[in-house]
Amino acid sequence: MPLKEAKTLQIPFESAQAHVFIGQPGIARQNPDFFALTLGNYVLGGGGFVSRLTDQVREKRGLSYSVYSYFSPGQHAGAFAVGLQTRPDQAAQAVQVATDVLSDFVRNGPTEQEVQAAKDFMIGGFALRLDSNRKLLDNLSNIAWFDLPLDYLDTWSAEIDKITASQIQQAFARNLQPERMVTVVLGAKP
Repeated sequence: MPLKEAKTLQIPFESAQAHVFIGQPGIARQNPDFFALTLGNYVLGGGGFVSRLTDQVREKRGLSYSVYSYFSPGQHAGAFAVGLQTRPDQAAQAVQVATDVLSDFVRNGPTEQEVQAAKDFMIGGFALRLDSNRKLLDNLSNIAWFDLPLDYLDTWSAEIDKITASQIQQAFARNLQPERMVTVVLGAKP
């Protein structure tokens, strides 16, 4: 269920870094947009140094050492969040830049080149999702918990590979409302 309005909570706390979270309810794992959102999130903020958030918040403006986004799908809505740490006196600017990047991504989506790079990384690194007993058990647990098809691991790469930039943009537009997210800043200047 979308939030009705944006809300900002600034919690003063004496700290060298302000911790920022921007988010909203996310998606259920059974949402048909799951693969488009997963691939798109790699481009937005899940891909570390190659993500748009890192490019704009860290590389171009030096506002944060680390910035990221993620979906945490559950049986129900789960969560979507953008997180970063920055100097308290830069928190407002970092929030604005991160929100602008998110809004632009929801409005315009990724480029074809970004999508191909994300596919190359995610499909190429698929074996690393299964390279330990713990990861195998995590995957099997997810299959059981979310009632996924038994061939889920066999079809995962093909599902990612067929996603287009247009599908990502449409999925983000359907599921995220940047203008109505909750922002929490711990360590804000009073």
